[in-house]
Amino acid sequence: MQITIENSLDVLARHMLRDGMNLLLDFEGSHGNYLRDLRSGREYLDFFSFFASLPIGFNHPGTKDPTYQAKLNRVAQLKPSNADVYSLEMAEFVGSFARLAGHEHFRRYFFISGGALAVENALKAAFDWKVRKNLAAGKGELGTQVIHFKEAFHGRSGYTMSLTNTDPLKTMYFPKFNWPRINNPKCQFPLDQAAEQTVAATEAQALSDIQAAIAANPDDIAALIIEPIQSEGGDNHFRPEFLKALRQICNEQEIILIFDEVQTGIGITGKMWAFEHFPDAMPDIVCFGKKTQVCGMMASERLNEVDSVFKVSSRINSTFGGNLVDMVRCQRYLEIIHEQQLVENAATVGAFLLDGLQQLQQHHDSISNVRGRGLMLAFDCPDAEFRKRLCDAMYDQQMIGLVCGEKSMRFRPGLAMTREDAAKGLEILDSCLKKV
Repeated sequence: MQITIENSLDVLARHMLRDGMNLLLDFEGSHGNYLRDLRSGREYLDFFSFFASLPIGFNHPGTKDPTYQAKLNRVAQLKPSNADVYSLEMAEFVGSFARLAGHEHFRRYFFISGGALAVENALKAAFDWKVRKNLAAGKGELGTQVIHFKEAFHGRSGYTMSLTNTDPLKTMYFPKFNWPRINNPKCQFPLDQAAEQTVAATEAQALSDIQAAIAANPDDIAALIIEPIQSEGGDNHFRPEFLKALRQICNEQEIILIFDEVQTGIGITGKMWAFEHFPDAMPDIVCFGKKTQVCGMMASERLNEVDSVFKVSSRINSTFGGNLVDMVRCQRYLEIIHEQQLVENAATVGAFLLDGLQQLQQHHDSISNVRGRGLMLAFDCPDAEFRKRLCDAMYDQQMIGLVCGEKSMRFRPGLAMTREDAAKGLEILDSCLKKV
């Protein structure tokens, strides 16, 4: 059977659950902030960016450099086991990552394919650290639990399923650990004095619940994990004061603080990493993925208080240690982001979009709780049914967004989003809100 443009979706449906978008990605025809459908030729304004994993849009001129293209082709000829067989190309990537995306607080890296496995191995690093600490103190082999938050999404692999609690369909019927789950004291916007007082009260309760969980499980809490902005759970923001308090608790109780930056990392918040917005809440481990193409974690020197997984061979590992093609692509993306100051662009265009959404909120009673950092933007709809109609209307007008939480819409444009395309997105959204 010959595979054609016309029958491609049917072929996929014959062998897979095909419940995604009703289009075929045009690799060559998509450009800038526009995803082109190979079947219809329609171009969609992309406020989706493959779940925030496409950092600089489609077919950026910087990716057409002949030297880069040759390098990408060269490493695609085979798939080495990077954890044991090293290459010049891998060293170039790691050096570039440290220079362009690294932070002086984090000296140790670990790479793997998949954001869930980045989190999984961060948890293993924390378990290892805590148990070794307890054994050295004569407390036995304790350090097996993780404090996490409601409406969190940390992946769908073994350990991470015990943390993820956004959509029950993602975790139901799979065995899970009963680790302490804390109410998430998320902000409501605009964050005026009354809203701030309300969230401060919910923070106090959350912190009290955390202390109670620690007291109920003495010496057994290895890690506390949080997304600086909870993404799939509803684009939920936290105050700096709350994150600072988490840092203080982790210091006092010998707990590893993990920031899951799989979605918030690499510029989308207007800084390279979201943790940079919260200097008083510096984590011990940062998980990354999506925009980095290859996934993994960065760890601070705190992990080296014991013979950590970064010192002992094969404590954490995988056959491939991340995909070398992804590493080469990530290196080029980071170079372009640096050369064209796209993190700064995310802050500037993001502020323009946030202002535009706030103005739409004033004219449309159907949206509320407009919020964002950089290009990481969201608003609430009255209910999920209204949100579905709005998504469909946007798609009909050739714009792609993304849902989150129970009734929220999130936007995830690439870092190269222009003011002109951002304005067009606001116009489309305004038009759709008038119709649904």
